[in-house]
This record gives sequence, C-alpha cells and structure tokens, in this order.
Amino acid sequence: MAKITSVGFGLPTYCIPQEEVERFIKETYQSSYPRIHRLLKVFKNSEIKRRRFVRPMDWYREPHTFEEKNHIFIEEAIQLGCKAIEQCLQRFKVDYKEIDAIYTICSTGLATPSIEARIMNELPFHPHVKRTPIWGLGCAGGVAGLARAGEFCKAFPQANVLVLAIELCSLTFQLEDLSKSNLIGTSLFADGVACCLVCGDESTVLNGKEESFPTIIDHQATLIPHSLDVMGWEIKNDGLFVIFSKDIPTIVHNWFKPNVEKFLEKHHWTMNDIQHFIAHPGGKKVIEAYRHSLSIPSEMTADSMEILKEYGNMSSATVLYVLERFMKKEKKMGDIGLAVTLGPGFSSDLLLMRWE
Repeated sequence: MAKITSVGFGLPTYCIPQEEVERFIKETYQSSYPRIHRLLKVFKNSEIKRRRFVRPMDWYREPHTFEEKNHIFIEEAIQLGCKAIEQCLQRFKVDYKEIDAIYTICSTGLATPSIEARIMNELPFHPHVKRTPIWGLGCAGGVAGLARAGEFCKAFPQANVLVLAIELCSLTFQLEDLSKSNLIGTSLFADGVACCLVCGDESTVLNGKEESFPTIIDHQATLIPHSLDVMGWEIKNDGLFVIFSKDIPTIVHNWFKPNVEKFLEKHHWTMNDIQHFIAHPGGKKVIEAYRHSLSIPSEMTADSMEILKEYGNMSSATVLYVLERFMKKEKKMGDIGLAVTLGPGFSSDLLLMRWE
C-alpha cells in the first residue's frame, strides 16, 4: 500500500488581510448594491483572517482579459509549483530522478503543454516521468489526486509519485460579474499550491525511516446525479464564472453522513473508529455541516478551521495543507484517518488512511 511521506507548499507573494478585500468589494460594488452591507457580512462570518494572491489588490481593480489572466496563471503556476516540489522532496533528500510519475491537479487555469511538462523543463526530472494532468475536479481534486497516486503505487510498489495541486482562484475573479456567487466567492477563495510525495511499499525512500506515515487504505468517489448547477464554472468569453449554490451546506448535512457510513462499513468501521478527520474547509458553514452531519466534536475539525482562517479556500490544494498539519503531529501506530472533499458534479471524494 502507498504511503504519503511529505508535503511541500508554494505560497504566493501577496498576503492580503480579509478586511482589505472587504473594503475593495464595498468600494467596487456599492453603487450596484444599495444594501451591500448585508452581503458584506459574509466576510466577517467566514472567520477568514487573510488570504494569499498572486497579484496585489490594486491589480484586481482593473478589468483583464481571459488571455492575460491565463498567461499569469501559467507563469505563476510554474514558479509556485517548482517551490512546492522542491520543499516536498527536500525533507527526505529525494532526487528528482527518483520520481516515476506526476499527477497535476487544477481547475483554475489552462495550459497545453500542461504545467508539469513546463516544470520538467525547469527542474531536473527524468525525461520518462509519467505525466497525468487532471482538470475540473475543483475542491475534490486533492483527495482524488492522492487516490490516483496510491493506485499507481499499488501497481508499481517501488514507485515514487508526486501529487501537485495548483489553484490560483483569484485569477478567476470577474470584475463585471454582479452575481451573488461572485461576491461570495471573493470572501472565500484564495491562491495556493501544494505537493505531496506518495511512495510504494518497496520504495527506497522509505529505507531506514522509523516514523509512521499515513498509508492509503481505500478511496471512494461519489457523484450526485443531476447536480451540475451546485458548483463549478460557467465558461464564457471573459473566462471562468463561478457557480456556487447556497444549498451546499444543506446538501452536505443531508447526504454526506450515509455516504461516509457506507464507505466505512466496507472496513467494519464507524466514525467512532476515526481518530483524524482531515476535511477540506470549503467554508465555515461547510465545516459546521460536516460536524452536525457526522455528529463529531469541534476538535476534529479544528485543523481544517485553522487552515481556512490562515489561507482561505484554495480549492484542491487546501486539503493537502490540512493533511500536512496532521502529519506534523505525533501519531500512534494504527491511528485511522479519513480525508474528505467536495467538488463539482456535485461530488465527494473520501480517502481512508492508517498510520503505519
């Protein structure tokens, strides 16, 4: 079975306090929304303190073409992706030539050749690395990427695989979009990059390592039929326009519990057997819906809430930031962890892990 051994990050340059973004939205849209003060409550209610963006706040005050934004996406994705990979591999001094495959997860920009191909021209990877770019899974992509890497390592036990999640959500901001989805999105979404190293059981990277690692046990993906309007993008001439339903917390509350229970039953476990709940923090209301649906204490979602406060929602990369916090803590051998994410479709991805 595959083990997740390290996580690295690529942090954008500009760290913007939530109050500054709120002022920007008020100044930009108050003439279009006479009662904008009601909408602005989402900024404080989110409990987000700060977020990272690839451009300073003033850049977003001017309109930009889809072409311009996508050029910036490619430029920043390469730079931040390199940083995340370097940090990830540095922990155990893994050489670039030891990497057998790369899964690149993204939903906020387009690139062909794909981002990992461009990164391979910057970093000294082996030219025969197997590359798989995965686009369109949104916030669910982080867990789905780990699952794909785990499957690769199950087939090739000596393999070392990178999962690279790159999301620059701020570049999807639409200045002329007066929808509530766009305004609510500006209170939540942020830019961030994360990279995980996943190793097969026979990988030489694990030689001599006495610490325990989260080992991938199982994965479950679930799609709700006919739920395409819950979350995603509407692609227009000016770029990506967010679809973000207010019903997401309600859907989580009503649908999520039986989905999780059925998954755990396969292994004769319940939520009472889960020591570590590694939840993608889609927003404060989504985290609350996790707790209420699964009847778990707030302590189990504390790390997810802290990541949300410090970084905002970085789509697929966010759950990897949460995972890294759990990996830094001392764990008992045999501890069980459950990583959960939600994405467009409407869908969920669940990853079951045991520290071994």
